Amino acid sequence: MRVARWLGADTPEDEHVDHVLTCCCDGPTVDLGCGPGRLTTRLLRHGVAALGVDVSPMAVAMTRFRGAPALHRDLFGRMPGTGRWAYAILADGNLGIGGDPVRLLRRTRELLAPDGVAIVEFARAGTGVVVDRIRLECPTRVGEWFPWARVGVERAESVAAAAGLRVLTTATVSDRPIVWLARS
Repeated sequence: MRVARWLGADTPEDEHVDHVLTCCCDGPTVDLGCGPGRLTTRLLRHGVAALGVDVSPMAVAMTRFRGAPALHRDLFGRMPGTGRWAYAILADGNLGIGGDPVRLLRRTRELLAPDGVAIVEFARAGTGVVVDRIRLECPTRVGEWFPWARVGVERAESVAAAAGLRVLTTATVSDRPIVWLARS
């Protein structure tokens, strides 16, 4: 995974996807795997209480530099607001965190309030479920390998059901499938 795309300027397509990911968030929102914090910052600009969480200290520093709150934390560890978040966002392929999408969606479900909604970006249709090991690369450094998964949108219902969630609705924005999930 190349770091340049992660750090690059947003394209008009990215802006449109970001709008769709955040437009329904009208209550406390946790951005899981927030990266450089663009969604967390966007939510705050629109008056929504938001918190970014990422395992990368650099990502947390970048989010904070943008003026948004962020925690350097493992998503599977202790988290503030567990069981009280109105929304949880997993964007930019972050459903792959840890290489086990069902486990990650179960954890997301735990973080949500009983009537909370998870907004999850899936991979394109036809991907199935793929578990790989990836690493971050930039011109001067190569990171350690870590597990990562990709889940095609055609598997959204089955993966969500295995985690105790159900599909509310779906949308495809700039060829990026987004699925809204709630408790079963």
